[in-house]
Amino acid sequence: MKEIKSIKENNNKGENSSLKRIGNFIKEARLSRNQSIEELASDLKIGAHQLEAIEEGNEEKLPEKVFIKAMVRRVSQKLKLDTEFIMEQFKSERKEVKIEEIVEEVSKKNHKSRQFNNLNPIGFVIFILISGFLGLIASALIFNLFSDSSQNQTPKQELIKNTK
Repeated sequence: MKEIKSIKENNNKGENSSLKRIGNFIKEARLSRNQSIEELASDLKIGAHQLEAIEEGNEEKLPEKVFIKAMVRRVSQKLKLDTEFIMEQFKSERKEVKIEEIVEEVSKKNHKSRQFNNLNPIGFVIFILISGFLGLIASALIFNLFSDSSQNQTPKQELIKNTK
């Protein structure tokens, strides 16, 4: 419950960055284990100022994002947090979304799916029948071409008799 409460407090302050949310998770976990920043930083062999910057969500005091992710992964593993959940938080930047926007997006998707479902089945059947009919005509023409060419050929024996 403390984690949810701290997220709500941060969202109310307008702090929506994923690092700030993650930092709150880490800080809550560290405090619940009665560890100081210095103790945890020493165990992880990172600077106490870096751990403090992570907890505060202060990216300016930290190296590049790749290194931040590696540090957060190590900290969450050390604190026995759900590491996969923590790492997923990096991928999902939360933004304020209004209910009206969600309703509008859902209605757009429903409208598109209705359009797809309203394809005319009679038109599809007519298309299949015409395709089949054209296929039959094409195969009949090809058959006639081959049968005409085979009828015009004279057998070898007739050719031999005619030359004598």
